[in-house]
Amino acid sequence: MAYELTAFGAPLEVATRVAPEPRGSEVVLRVTSSGVCHSDVHLRDGYYDLGRGRKLPLPRGVATFPHILGHEIAGEVAALGPDARGVEIGARRVAYPWIGCGECAVCRRGDEQLCTRPRALGITALGGYAEYVVVPHPRYLFDFGSVAEEIACTLACSGLTAFSALKKTMPIDPGDRLAIFGAGGVGLAAIGLAERVTGVAPIVIELDESRRRAALEAGARDAIDPATLQGSGDFVKRCGGRLTAAVDFVGAETTASLAFESLTMGGTIVSVGLLGGAFAVPLPMLALRALSLRGSYVGRLDEMAELLALAKAGAFHPIPIETRPLSQADAALADLKAGHLIGRIVLKP
Repeated sequence: MAYELTAFGAPLEVATRVAPEPRGSEVVLRVTSSGVCHSDVHLRDGYYDLGRGRKLPLPRGVATFPHILGHEIAGEVAALGPDARGVEIGARRVAYPWIGCGECAVCRRGDEQLCTRPRALGITALGGYAEYVVVPHPRYLFDFGSVAEEIACTLACSGLTAFSALKKTMPIDPGDRLAIFGAGGVGLAAIGLAERVTGVAPIVIELDESRRRAALEAGARDAIDPATLQGSGDFVKRCGGRLTAAVDFVGAETTASLAFESLTMGGTIVSVGLLGGAFAVPLPMLALRALSLRGSYVGRLDEMAELLALAKAGAFHPIPIETRPLSQADAALADLKAGHLIGRIVLKP
């Protein structure tokens, strides 16, 4: 059984599928946990909002219908292709979904997530809103040890995205400040990881009161309602130190503008969120303030290995998890789009 996307903007439809037969180095996972990510909402809608009435059709999105969403996948090895080595039937694994062609220069340098011919699970290949998923090679499977599988599956996207983005802010001096915009699923993952990765507890900017409480519980130094701020100067004052880095997990005009206006000389903005919109950058200020503005898209395979090692060591605060049956996949997407959630929904086939 699977829940399929048959057209952009349409509800998911239940379908019966036979268990896949692996070929070559392929591994079939029986899915036991599948996280619901905001990217799944964009995939279902079929576009990203660029602001000012502009929409970007998915550049690396769903190629054909019906399609199965879901890229945060943990499960049990159910079948192996004749060339699959290094994993056994019954092994519990989490899948790295950001799979490239494996042949281009980008893939060879280790940046498969940036490949222009992707085979990403749940994005261009069939994903985890199903009983089974096919993983092209055992190297994309990670043993998650004693980590709860509901947490482990989220590490493949929310955790990995947060981890990779935080690493791009480095170095941060111990007396300096790090801002995190947004305390949704990925933002909360970053808050839980921030001090471990950067050495600095973050200051969080979040509209929702319940998410601000969750941010403080996850290790934030402070959690600020942006509605209470009187501009960037007020924000800098409330930071109580040099704001040298900001990670924007919202990706809206308001958050990007506040980050840009608030950073100190030599500061770095890492843009991750896909809410949409645009903001104007005074180009001379990039040079005069020596600011860095960079995007971050999910994370590398080797970063996934680093993150799993931290998770197995219990080295960071996990995000809140709500489990639901797979039959509620469409309702979960609707709740996520409406902003009704704290942490992550994980579907259980």
